[in-house]
Amino acid sequence: MRDIGFAVGVVAILAVLFLPIPTFLIDIGLAMSIALSVLILMVALWIEKPLEFSSFPTVLLIATLTRLSLSVATTRLILANGNQGVDAAGHVIQGFSQFVMGGDFVIGIVVFLILVTVNFLVITKGATRIAEVGARFTLDAIPGKQMAIDADLAAGLIDDKQAQARRRELEEESAFFGSMDGASKFVRGEAIASLITIAVNIFGGIVIATTRYGMPLSDAADVFTRLSVGDGLVAQIPALIVSLAAGLLVSKGGTRGTAEQAVLGQLGAYPRALFVASGLLAIFAVMPGLPTLPFIALSGMMAFIGYTIPKQLAAKEALEAAKTRELEEQKQREVKESVKESLKVSEIELAVGKQLATTVLRAPNELAQRVGKMRRKFAQQYGFVIPEIKVSESLSVPNKNYHILLHGTVVASQELRIGELLVVTGEGPKPNVPGDEVREPAFGMKAMWVSDAFSAETRREGFSPIDNMSVVLTHVAEVVRNNLPQLLSYKDMRALIDRIDPEYKKLIEDICPAQISFSGLQAVLKLLLAERVSIRNLHLILEAIAEIVPHVRRTEQVVEHVRMRMAQQICGDLSEGGVLHVLRLGNRWDLAFHQALKRDPKGEVVEFDIDPRLVEQFGTEASDAIRARLAEGKTFVIVTAPDARPYVRMIIERMFPALPVLSHVEIARGAEIKLLGTIS
Repeated sequence: MRDIGFAVGVVAILAVLFLPIPTFLIDIGLAMSIALSVLILMVALWIEKPLEFSSFPTVLLIATLTRLSLSVATTRLILANGNQGVDAAGHVIQGFSQFVMGGDFVIGIVVFLILVTVNFLVITKGATRIAEVGARFTLDAIPGKQMAIDADLAAGLIDDKQAQARRRELEEESAFFGSMDGASKFVRGEAIASLITIAVNIFGGIVIATTRYGMPLSDAADVFTRLSVGDGLVAQIPALIVSLAAGLLVSKGGTRGTAEQAVLGQLGAYPRALFVASGLLAIFAVMPGLPTLPFIALSGMMAFIGYTIPKQLAAKEALEAAKTRELEEQKQREVKESVKESLKVSEIELAVGKQLATTVLRAPNELAQRVGKMRRKFAQQYGFVIPEIKVSESLSVPNKNYHILLHGTVVASQELRIGELLVVTGEGPKPNVPGDEVREPAFGMKAMWVSDAFSAETRREGFSPIDNMSVVLTHVAEVVRNNLPQLLSYKDMRALIDRIDPEYKKLIEDICPAQISFSGLQAVLKLLLAERVSIRNLHLILEAIAEIVPHVRRTEQVVEHVRMRMAQQICGDLSEGGVLHVLRLGNRWDLAFHQALKRDPKGEVVEFDIDPRLVEQFGTEASDAIRARLAEGKTFVIVTAPDARPYVRMIIERMFPALPVLSHVEIARGAEIKLLGTIS
């Protein structure tokens, strides 16, 4: 029934304009007018943003109409019953005429004129100008804001519902400031109407009292001036309050928060300003002729506020930080306890046994720092950031063991000896201390476990003992290096593309997906990483792919062309002291691999058909030749014909996964080559 009640209230306000109203109803109406104006001011002080009080223009119209209708009713009573005394228009007007005017109508007229001047020339005029400019700028900014909303929606930053909400808010904002521009005129018109009303009441009342009721001119002037000025004050004070509310509302602009937060929060946000103001007031306090107490009291208050504000801000920030941490911890606990979290698998995980955790995890900061350095090294060396390495203590792992998992699958495990150090000996002499001979876990080299007590003696013999954490991290690094293709996800590949220069993004748009799909591009990068070829020069890789994809579509052929274009980088990464050491295939094996390649009429390789006995024989001879060169401790590569390179690599990687295999066309121009021998 609220809608019916509201309509009845508006009709009652209109009825007051025409119907005679008893004095007790006038008192109730004037009290309600004052209460309504105070309520409007309080709401304007507490709202967070102007749009929360979007009904203000309508409320302002109703409040103005209420005061005008009451002014008409009181004018009727003053002119009709003014000869009865100062209580002819009700007790509210009588109270204002006695309390505010102090029984002297001259004081009342002066106070009334001051209130009208403040309301009309200061508050209302400024609020009207702010509303006018705000409405103009808001309407001018609508196209740009609409385009910003459409751009955010197209970029996926917001969804359809959020876009609709922002458009609705934009429409409400433009309508609100447009309405405020016109609503401010209500208050200006009311101030003018108050001046006219009080003049009519005074002069009209004096004429009626002297001509109709035969009152002396002095008595008539005294009574009707008091009544008229009291009526004007009763109407003007609520109007001044509502004008102040309108000014606060339109002057808030884009500031969020209540008026207390917007004003006091910003005024008190600069303690140095408060200290300067306090010092100035202290100077005023000691100047001769000025009162000391007010200035010294204000100076002390400002200094106290400037001293306490930083502490309050620090305490507030600490409390907010504590709440933020608590919320994050709660979210993490909820995530860990959720069923969906159990379905997530870490891409790289190091699970250690309970007893081994006391050595590996006893210094978490050192471990995190060394893992971070390892990830940065991989990023610089291979051109992409490997995933986070999760380190956990697992009850399913034996006490002194650790497991290295990729995508939840154990790919390597090893047992360590707590309280002992690992000494890598290789094929050379062994330290002259007690120890057990083992194989180093990362590269499979010969090593020994020796006690910590023999650490100094081992170092004097020229060996470098390795602690447990270094053993584990070296093993993790080698496992990661052997599984780089599995760690380059589609998301990582798209992140690499997003970071390249705009010109190369245009190149990608030309070839993807018209000539090669993004998954095909990922496959090319994976095949390069499978042979430990860095993809840090992504722009060069993209240029090479763009050259070859119009002619061939097989990923292996694309990779071979890319490798040929990257010859300078490949040879530079594999050179030792600027010299590339080469172990080449002999003529017999070059001919054998060439004859095993079956081609179609276009000359493209379609099949690799070789006698298994030749594969076994090649593996034996290659293994002997490679091991002989590895024993010399030199870095070298195997070189073969371009067509046979993938198949030679396929056989070699079973025995020596880290040994590079190059083709003749992958030898960069100007590279210094040293031939170590042949596989023959």
